[in-house]
Amino acid sequence: MIVLSFLLFLSACKEEPAVITSPLDKLMEGNKRFMAGHPVHPDETLARIRDLKKGQNPFAIVMSCSDSRVPPELIFDQGLGDIFSVRTAGNVIGDYELGSIEYAVEHLGCKLIVVMGHENCGAIQAFIENPDTHKHLNHIENIIEYIAKEDEEKELPEADKHQVDKAVRANILHGVHYIKNSAPILKPLIDQKKITVVGAYYDLDNGEVVIIDK
Repeated sequence: MIVLSFLLFLSACKEEPAVITSPLDKLMEGNKRFMAGHPVHPDETLARIRDLKKGQNPFAIVMSCSDSRVPPELIFDQGLGDIFSVRTAGNVIGDYELGSIEYAVEHLGCKLIVVMGHENCGAIQAFIENPDTHKHLNHIENIIEYIAKEDEEKELPEADKHQVDKAVRANILHGVHYIKNSAPILKPLIDQKKITVVGAYYDLDNGEVVIIDK
């Protein structure tokens, strides 16, 4: 009886193993806090700032739209040095964006790339509003032309081609496919499952991020 009581005592004193979450789980857990209105705003202290002076070690790359309503650090309730953020209007990806992503993978050790679009994206709306007749006399036109050339947009059923939500999701998938096939750096690492790429859709109504794969 004494031995049994002692064993129970040891069992009660034994520390619970730490729960190790994946980078994607960490982002999604942060988004749940953000949606619930209970963000913890981690890694925003002066000590964190000073620690980051020594170097950065972000755990995820988020390729997202430049829209002021879609800041990744707030949406995912993360702090300084947690997310390597790459942002362009319409989350379009070219050589500079790929180079930035490659840097975060090769030199900072990031294992997760999230391509995030959002509801009512202005770049997608501009593309849908008959780009052949409404030409912009500035560099915005380059963004519209980029989106118009995406195979994922061209492959949408005719009934979906003028639905912003459908076009946003097609654009997200284009970004995912583009990164997955980017040589010579990213594709081999993705094929070897050393890094992961996912698409994500941000809902402006409730702040939810939904992972999409098709």
